[in-house]
Amino acid sequence: MRFLVKLLINAFALWLTTLIVAGVHVHAWDRSSNWALFWTFIVLSLVFGIVNGIVGTVLRIVAFPLYILTLGLFSLIVNGILFLIVDLISEHWLHFGLQVDGFWWGVLGALVLGIISWIVGLFFRPLTKRQTR
Repeated sequence: MRFLVKLLINAFALWLTTLIVAGVHVHAWDRSSNWALFWTFIVLSLVFGIVNGIVGTVLRIVAFPLYILTLGLFSLIVNGILFLIVDLISEHWLHFGLQVDGFWWGVLGALVLGIISWIVGLFFRPLTKRQTR
């Protein structure tokens, strides 16, 4: 249940990000169907989770000294790189999905996506909290 709620939150945040940031676009495999677009956002949210969990962890460990030197501002660059990796995976391997117009659009898109996910997650926190005994 917790995984599904987080997946839907991230898909919703990605949808809002595409509406806010001009350089971030999503296209479905079937442009005539709204359900195809919905499932595209769900698949992209899943890809975001996998990339963030695997590649993001490695990048954060490797870039730890830069995090310290920049007082955490380097996280914007790392998140932008992860955003572009999802663009690369969705465009070249899946042949549908996320399209980012450039590196700085990726950084801005990642920032907006993170802020929206955090705000929406605040409303659904009771659904995503782990059960403690």
